[in-house]
Amino acid sequence: MGKKLLIIFLSITGGLLAVSATFTAILLIREKKRKDEEDLEHYLDSSIL
Repeated sequence: MGKKLLIIFLSITGGLLAVSATFTAILLIREKKRKDEEDLEHYLDSSIL
């Protein structure tokens, strides 16, 4: 019984960690994309003048 609970606990913990890592990666990628777009817009605005 003890090993079964440990396996269930580790499975749930592993699943939560995987979801958390995926969510964090998505947020970081979106933030980088937004920053790159702002930098490009600034560069284009500066080059026109």
